[in-house]
Amino acid sequence: MSTRLGEPVPDLDLALTGGQTRKLSDYRGQALVLYFYPKASTPGCTQEGQDFRDAADAFADADTVILGASRDGIKAQENFKSKQGFPFDLVADTDEALCRTFDVIKLKKLYGRESLGIERSTFLIDAAGVLRREWRGVKVKGHVDEVLAAARA
Repeated sequence: MSTRLGEPVPDLDLALTGGQTRKLSDYRGQALVLYFYPKASTPGCTQEGQDFRDAADAFADADTVILGASRDGIKAQENFKSKQGFPFDLVADTDEALCRTFDVIKLKKLYGRESLGIERSTFLIDAAGVLRREWRGVKVKGHVDEVLAAARA
């Protein structure tokens, strides 16, 4: 099961901050930005989350919901959300089902060591649940502005 541009996204269960369990289909009727980040409370992930936080009202005006996702557990996600004041929920994808569906787990090299980790990626799903845009290998600076422009279009 994987996602492709122009096709409906699979309807997966999501473990969200705030003790919520939802499905991707619960967001139908409005656009959804789903952004994946490698690890909660690390510098790049914090900056990206803050950028989405700071643009949250503009996304809401574009009738677009924001969800952040990583493989971190729910406690780490709750702490990250609380500390940064994110007005959107975070997904604790500990079983990696969401990550695999969006094909964001990649082989990464750090200091000569290889490991599997999340490639920073963002997906824009329309109100009908169809994948409309994807950004892979995201660089944080300026990214949220580009996603917001796509959500408004």
